Amino acid sequence: MAELLEKISAVDRISNIFVANQTMVGEGLPAWVNQARTPALQAFQKMGIPSFRTENYKYSDLTRLFENENFRRSFKPDLFDVDLAEVFSCDVPEFDTHLILVANGWYDEKSTNSELFPKGVIIKSLRKAMLENADLVEAYYGKLAKSNEDPLTAINTIFAQDGVFIYIPDNVQISKPLQIINILRSEDDLFVTQRNMIIAGKNSQAKIMLCDHTLTSQQFINSNITEVKIGEDAVVDIYSIQNQHNKTASFSGIYVSQDKGSTLSTNAMTLHGGIIRNNLKISLDGEHASANISGLALSDKNQHVDNYTSIEHLKPNCVSNQLYKNILDDSSTGAFTGRIHVSPYATKTAAYQRNNNVLLTDAAKMNTKPQLVIDNDDVKCSHGATVGRINDEALFYLQARGINEKEARLMLMFAFAHEVLAEVKIDKLRDVIDQLVNKRLRGEVSRCHSCALDCIR
Repeated sequence: MAELLEKISAVDRISNIFVANQTMVGEGLPAWVNQARTPALQAFQKMGIPSFRTENYKYSDLTRLFENENFRRSFKPDLFDVDLAEVFSCDVPEFDTHLILVANGWYDEKSTNSELFPKGVIIKSLRKAMLENADLVEAYYGKLAKSNEDPLTAINTIFAQDGVFIYIPDNVQISKPLQIINILRSEDDLFVTQRNMIIAGKNSQAKIMLCDHTLTSQQFINSNITEVKIGEDAVVDIYSIQNQHNKTASFSGIYVSQDKGSTLSTNAMTLHGGIIRNNLKISLDGEHASANISGLALSDKNQHVDNYTSIEHLKPNCVSNQLYKNILDDSSTGAFTGRIHVSPYATKTAAYQRNNNVLLTDAAKMNTKPQLVIDNDDVKCSHGATVGRINDEALFYLQARGINEKEARLMLMFAFAHEVLAEVKIDKLRDVIDQLVNKRLRGEVSRCHSCALDCIR
């Protein structure tokens, strides 16, 4: 019997966990949410754990991670002996934001003051929104992040219970950035599932920050999916900062649908993390929509960072720009897969993609796979990728002017990274990220210096 238990597959074990806890997972949620779990489970059982044989995960084999994990699941909110909103602040001193706190996948009611938002704005627990704003949530839930297309999305849908819901009505502009701080804190190894939804109405504007942090040294698997609907002529900026310790596996998915004339800017900064997979899928589903996408990953030791993007040009006269950069040290590994699809109806498309990578050691490895699928001939598209080392001539030039080799290398790495950092449109946030990246390149980032909790790296 013991041998049979040991040989059970990860897919069967995860399925059994859901079946055994199905009542608890779905308790208090509407039927249409719980009904989505069964087809998601079936899709997951069919697709299995992502591995090198899975086309979209060919550079990230997750079988060993899932086969060995036996973590506690966060099926109900954890109770903490401190007010996390009071003792924690992200590494942006005196930064004026609307704070939204999520602890182990559960929305923290005490952290958000809804009276400070413009009239009509709704920011609350997704769990509450499923009940109180069902017409809004049901219209998009699972429609953008499709369980039958990705196994990690399926796992998230199977277990999703809570997260953040943001609704911005037509013609409303939120002047302060919305800062969602996702905290992982536990006394034992923990599997966390979080689901978010953002709906930006016609001609609305918002800047949203997603800050991921670990506060204890336990192992974590974090599944976090955000579905975003951007209405006509709306402008939405999404900045993500991943700053988790090296025993964290983080699986993030942002799925966006854009209407006519809308503008999206995303900027993903990966400073720390053990195994990281970021999925970004954008559908330009209205004429003259535009998306500007950038990302920077700094990795060392045995870290692995995999960014996967998929841009669907569905309507004419849309524009997308992608810029992703990686700096890899020690035995770290990285991957970038960028797919642009221009549909037969998307004439006058302009789509550009660039991925540049620097390897600091012989042991570091980077895989890059840019893809263009163009189904009409009235477009302007390009893509390119480079993997190389620090320019010896530039290094020599700096050393010849009295700068020691270590500082010269740091200067060149920071200059390489700064092109991505310059895409951050919030001045104070950009300045602080500059500082964090500089510290990270020097190996000095060990904790957020404005945080009262002892973060472990």
